[in-house]
Amino acid sequence: MKDLKDTMLGALGIEIVELSDEKAVATMPVHSATHQPFGLLHGGASVALAETIASIGTYHFIDENTEMAVGMEINANHLRGKKDGLVTATATPLHKGRTSMVWDIKITDEAGKLVCVSRCTMAIMKKK
Repeated sequence: MKDLKDTMLGALGIEIVELSDEKAVATMPVHSATHQPFGLLHGGASVALAETIASIGTYHFIDENTEMAVGMEINANHLRGKKDGLVTATATPLHKGRTSMVWDIKITDEAGKLVCVSRCTMAIMKKK
């Protein structure tokens, strides 16, 4: 895998903080780079965080030499606005298949309050 700092993770300040068979966790700062024009966390930044942690979680389970994980579908409900600080995305696998995985992602603030909930389906593809 390439240096993650040269991807959207670096641009948005996303950091992977935990990766196991049970869950994958990442954080993202809420500041001007992740804001929408009214000074709140941009829904697209939340979705990027959700798909990122689902991708990393899927990558944990596949053969990195012969397979890759790509987003197939994602949905999100934005529940609470956030102006600054840090959000944490916790992804848990709902389905671990041979050709796809489905993840439940909860994005919370520092107090553990839900900011966004998402479900992401990842396709597992053979590298060419």
